[in-house]
Amino acid sequence: MYKELVLALIVSVDTYLAAAALCNSSIRIPLRSAVLINAMSAAVLGISIKFSALLGAVMPAALFHKLGVALLTAIGLLTVLKSLIRNITRKLSENGGISLKTGKGSLVVRLYLDDTAADIDNSKLLSAPEAFALALASSLDSAATGLGSGSSGIEPLTVTAAAFLCGCAALFLGSFTGRRISSLQRDLSWIGGILLIVFALVI
Repeated sequence: MYKELVLALIVSVDTYLAAAALCNSSIRIPLRSAVLINAMSAAVLGISIKFSALLGAVMPAALFHKLGVALLTAIGLLTVLKSLIRNITRKLSENGGISLKTGKGSLVVRLYLDDTAADIDNSKLLSAPEAFALALASSLDSAATGLGSGSSGIEPLTVTAAAFLCGCAALFLGSFTGRRISSLQRDLSWIGGILLIVFALVI
């Protein structure tokens, strides 16, 4: 059970930081949107772990485990790199070098750089379609994480439930501490990347 809970907490780090960023921009997350975000992310994580476990049934155990560790480590490193890119982009934006609020280009790219881009219509309210877009972007990481975790013996249904509950708690906490976290003027998503690398090395 502890592995499922640890993994659920790790994948909830980005959810917490996204909620904090939205709160800092005075963007409200209605209950329906919150449920949609967490349900989609948790379901994708559980399904990808189940699919990974099925793949493991037809692969040598040692090779499957090494591939899982390598994939989780790669995702962790990419998360750290994403955080670095976001910090650099924020610095350039503050210096007038670029603008994150152009309203143009791929929504996926904009969400990659700035979670508040999810509020497409600038209504300060995250509608269900906007929540779906944000959930879709975050679910890509959940899917990759799930595929890399299949060799760890994690139970899909248990981790799905844990991820949903931890995600709800992360959104709730992020909505209340957003301004304090955002006042640090740093992207902290690298924390989730480091935790994922540690998880990969100890499972």
